[in-house]
Amino acid sequence: MERWKRVRYFLAFWLFVLSGVAFLDRTNISIAGLQISTEYGLGNQRLGWIFSSFLIGYAGFQLPAGWLAARFGPRRVLTLGVMSWGVATAFTALLPSNIPYAVVFLIGIRFILGAGESVIYPAANQFVARWVPVQERGFINGLIFAGVGAGSGLTPPLLTWLITHHGWRAAFWFSAVIGFVVGAVWWIFSRDTPEEHPSMSARELVEIRDGLTFGTPSIAPVSDEKTSKPKISWSAIFHRRDLPALMVGYFSFGYIAWIFFSWFFLYMAQVRGFDLKSSARYAMLPFLSMTLFCLVGGMLSDRLTTRYGLRVGRCGLASVALFLTAIFLVLGSQVHSPQLAGLILAGGAGALYLSQSSFWSVSVDIAGGDSGVFSSMVNTGGQIGGAVTASLTPWIAQRYGWTTSFAIASVLAIVGAICWMTVHPERPLLTASPVEERTLTR
Repeated sequence: MERWKRVRYFLAFWLFVLSGVAFLDRTNISIAGLQISTEYGLGNQRLGWIFSSFLIGYAGFQLPAGWLAARFGPRRVLTLGVMSWGVATAFTALLPSNIPYAVVFLIGIRFILGAGESVIYPAANQFVARWVPVQERGFINGLIFAGVGAGSGLTPPLLTWLITHHGWRAAFWFSAVIGFVVGAVWWIFSRDTPEEHPSMSARELVEIRDGLTFGTPSIAPVSDEKTSKPKISWSAIFHRRDLPALMVGYFSFGYIAWIFFSWFFLYMAQVRGFDLKSSARYAMLPFLSMTLFCLVGGMLSDRLTTRYGLRVGRCGLASVALFLTAIFLVLGSQVHSPQLAGLILAGGAGALYLSQSSFWSVSVDIAGGDSGVFSSMVNTGGQIGGAVTASLTPWIAQRYGWTTSFAIASVLAIVGAICWMTVHPERPLLTASPVEERTLTR
């Protein structure tokens, strides 16, 4: 029982909550899209522009978000980011019905929301680098990203009820208030480093310090980050050969994931013939599967890493998971039974998320204190994949059928699996300070 009193576990759980709220704020407009389109006279094309503006802001600010998280710490950066989500969401609810050029305002608001949300995962990765021992990073990252499935799968019924009974603005007010509350809790209870936290015990601090590197002791104590601003090792990052492989792999991941986020509900309704209620029920399955297997993948990654090393625990697991994803997508798109198709494709979403924690854990393993920047670059690849699938998937489906759309996603899963074979988390960046470099060269 004492194990779960650790400060880092509470903060990791709260990052799970923040992750869920982030996806609540980014998906609420999809749920309320029909009502918003009707009220402002938008139509599907303009509504699509509004959806895309979020992804543009989110992807475009990944690198600045990673730099800010590394420079100023996850506490301040994430708090300001969450507050900006709340403000953007509140402004959406405040937009008058008769305002001219409503589409322009909505595009701007969603762009700001995307820019604000860009900080969450680079900042969370910076937290993991400073707070979480190597042997726990898989599970902690799995827990954080389980919030994606939870936020995407469990909140739509609540927002649908709010919209039905109180109008679409009530759903946005609810999202804004939740954002302000969880952001305030993060500011009150989090700190940038373990040494700064008033509730940190000496025992937990030793656990963290001893576990921040794999197999060898840390070069410098964690507390060095408090005395001087960290310098980003840009040259080491850009010369890292497996960074492009991770970006391509996460592009594949994002492409596949956003098929479920954007089009799975429509696929089950229009292609598999489910009614509205059944489509909603089956559309929840992939997100529940993502939540469960994200946690399982994190725990497996840690166990395999402890027993066989980082290459097996991070890269081997992710590669196998993406190969399994390809198989599930092909089978699920071709079976005749709609119910069985829904279950198999949900299994594909789960297999995909077995690899989720590996992308982020390996960023910490490789980049250490620069993981906020490194992971933001990897995440940019994933967001570009999501933006591509938003428009490419329905285009392919309309001309060549949904089986072809899933087949292309399967090919990308295989590409991602191959990319993982070239990644080497056991070879960290050389980011030592000048004093440490002189020590190492003696």
